[in-house]
Amino acid sequence: MPDLLIELFSEEIPARMQARAAQDLRRLMTDGLVERGVTYAHAAAFATPRRLALALTGLPEATRPVREERRGPRADAPQKAIEGFLRATGLTREQLEEREDKKGRVLFAVIERPGRNVDEVVAETLEEVIRSFPWPKSMRWGAGALRWVRPLHSILCILHDDQGARVVPLEIDGIRAGDVARGHRFMAPEPFAVRSFEDYAARLEAAKVVLDPEERKRRIMADAASLAFAQGLELVEDPGLLEEVAGLVEWPVTLMGPIAPEFLDLPPEVLRASMKEHQKFFSVRNPVTDRIEQFVTVANVETPDHGALILAGNRKVLSARLSDAKFFWENDLRAVREKGLEGMARKLANVTFHSRLGSQAERIARIEALAREIAPLVGAKPDMAAEAARIAKADLASEMVYEFPELQGAMGRRYALEAGHAPEIAAACAEHYAPLGPSDAVPTAPVSVAVALADKIDMLAGFWAIDEKPTGSKDPFALRRAALGVIRIVLENDLRLRLRPLFAKADPRCDADDLMAFFAERLKAHLRAEGVRHDVIDACFALGGQDDVALLVRRVRALQAFLEQDDGANLLAGYRRAANILAAEEKKDGVEYSLDPMPELAEPGPERALFEALDRAEAEIAEALGAEDFARAMRAMAALRGPIDAFFEAVVVNAPNAAVRRNRLCLLNRIRAVTLQAADLSLIEG
Repeated sequence: MPDLLIELFSEEIPARMQARAAQDLRRLMTDGLVERGVTYAHAAAFATPRRLALALTGLPEATRPVREERRGPRADAPQKAIEGFLRATGLTREQLEEREDKKGRVLFAVIERPGRNVDEVVAETLEEVIRSFPWPKSMRWGAGALRWVRPLHSILCILHDDQGARVVPLEIDGIRAGDVARGHRFMAPEPFAVRSFEDYAARLEAAKVVLDPEERKRRIMADAASLAFAQGLELVEDPGLLEEVAGLVEWPVTLMGPIAPEFLDLPPEVLRASMKEHQKFFSVRNPVTDRIEQFVTVANVETPDHGALILAGNRKVLSARLSDAKFFWENDLRAVREKGLEGMARKLANVTFHSRLGSQAERIARIEALAREIAPLVGAKPDMAAEAARIAKADLASEMVYEFPELQGAMGRRYALEAGHAPEIAAACAEHYAPLGPSDAVPTAPVSVAVALADKIDMLAGFWAIDEKPTGSKDPFALRRAALGVIRIVLENDLRLRLRPLFAKADPRCDADDLMAFFAERLKAHLRAEGVRHDVIDACFALGGQDDVALLVRRVRALQAFLEQDDGANLLAGYRRAANILAAEEKKDGVEYSLDPMPELAEPGPERALFEALDRAEAEIAEALGAEDFARAMRAMAALRGPIDAFFEAVVVNAPNAAVRRNRLCLLNRIRAVTLQAADLSLIEG
């Protein structure tokens, strides 16, 4: 069984596109081959700046012949129906078979397709993949019609087995497939023929190309860490930068150099941002002083001077960049010392947050008022929360954040400390944006929590008020992230606060019920990873007034634990039996059986026992819920399992006596009412 090797060799592919392109090549080729009847054992895709590669193992020499039967219309069907069937099958009327059926004579198409050589199928599939490849951006060059991310130079496409290798016959816009690859652009540009994937990977390595991006990342990290360790320093890890740098080089050569002394007093985050944004440098930290003192750059070429000239050039360019950063930093410090952070923030009165929600300064005023309301609920002093809210976004008016937007918050902390604000307030300037992602830590300090919640709730309520809600996959204002941030802050800090009044305080125009329903959907998404069922959340949320997220989650977890036990599952079955009988009889009679059932009409035995069990359960559930002891409330519900089962085994609900029948239907309604104290069991699925 032959193996397949493909390489698409081009000018440099942008680093941000490489990983997705390798995945797309693998997916499109394997899907296309399987659809055409070609199976495979294993697939692996790779990307470097100048090539996409795919290796498939265990292909057949040819596809199997296919015989397919399709049932068509009746033989006496209208001519248009028969013509449509002929077009779909590609056959003529004479090639159709007529077969007797219980409804008469029916037309059948018997389609036979012979097996195809695997070379032909691979060529057909690869051409389709190349011509329709889903690059985010592509270009044409020369006089051809082919589009690719950058000019495509060559196609390597071979099938190989123990007998040797053969080129798959294929030509696309003048580019003929072959068995030739090329190495590093500068260090080994000569072409070479390959016989297999193993031969290809080995010869690329010899030609100064590391094919596997994961191996390039591993080498970069290992070499950079070793260089730093040798001087008693630590590499500052940056997975995003590592991913990008590994996509810029085919042969990573890691070099480390010092930062000029005049820049060492810049804040570490400024140095990191400047080096990363403009130069793609890694930062190297002194663990004793916590200062960034050196940088690591990754070259794409080995040089006789071991990178000395490269480092000299990089230091020169870096010094120019850091001079700009130092200028911004010093200007901002001067402004902070002269005007204070509140003075710096006055510029935000001229910055629009949203055309229908006012300026940034107006938004800050709303956040301040809301933070003052939230502060007592989270253990913060209202005046400190208000002070933090007033200055939390002041750094948006700074020169540093204008140049490096990713430093918002971090610079706010620095400037707040320079201005003499309390450490808790400075921390809130940095932490109120958190969490920015599912793995990001949430703020825990009370002042930071108050401002973070105020910031996110103001955004949600405001955009809800002007009907700018997320739709489908579109969420331009990151409102899903804001809602998830509120949920995580509340749950991870075990906070007890009601959200509806805060929504109304933030913007009275917003539909608090609709916004709370949005939170319920976000809560489902958040708890899904913990195995919490969405229908259990619905069953608790449907009780109404469930705007205390921490309390709601405690109720949800208690209900799910209850339903996972035999008592819970059996009670749910009994509840459904009662609810189904009640719904059917109400529909038939055209009335609701919602009056309180009368115990004096109950027969001694299971019916009377159910009345007594409901009385006990109702009182105990109410008491447990009042104490927020949801596990106890569920145990009280579980006690109903036996009496409900006994009732249905011994009692006929639709009794001949109309009064008794009505009373028993009202009793079924009471079962629903008592359980509804804890959860709406009608929303539980399965």
